[in-house]
Amino acid sequence: MKQFFVVSIAWSLSCGALAASPNDVVQQAADSLAVAIEGRKDELADDRDALFAVVDEILLPIFDRRYAAQLVLGRHWRNANEEEREDFIEAFYKSLLRKYGEGILQFDQSSLEILPFRGDDTKNRATVKTIIKLDDGTKVPVNYGVVKRDAGWMMFDVAIEGISYVRNFRTELNAEIQAKGLTAVIDRLNGEQDSTSAAE
Repeated sequence: MKQFFVVSIAWSLSCGALAASPNDVVQQAADSLAVAIEGRKDELADDRDALFAVVDEILLPIFDRRYAAQLVLGRHWRNANEEEREDFIEAFYKSLLRKYGEGILQFDQSSLEILPFRGDDTKNRATVKTIIKLDDGTKVPVNYGVVKRDAGWMMFDVAIEGISYVRNFRTELNAEIQAKGLTAVIDRLNGEQDSTSAAE
């Protein structure tokens, strides 16, 4: 449960307005989330459609869905046609929303410490290092992979205690794609959404 909480918070923080510097991505995310959920936690907990809409509204402009999906698929991206790529991008993104969207309800801005940026922001990719403090005093290192685009910096990965979720998803889905094919994986991800909706 502790690990899921940290992951949820970490992914929820890949939200915000387009940023001028790498650290701005996380800082603006924290500010946007704090405003978005203030006084609405009970309401959003009871209405998952509204919750996911809030996350999507903040997340969509800053999360580089296509780049993240390309990294997750790896060599399978090269073999996929454009329709398959677009279908996977959408299914993967919605899967992230379903898995980690509820993390915003646990977010406390005071639990986040953004460390001074030590990288080279003239390069196209950078890492933003943060610490998330849990209620029991544990400090969990969380690093955000960001990529520079024409409009600003965008999120594409989160690493919890050194474990990259892009790499984890790539390992998990690679075996499934090899066994069943990309279309089957897309259908499975979309089926999770249908199951969630039916359960509600």
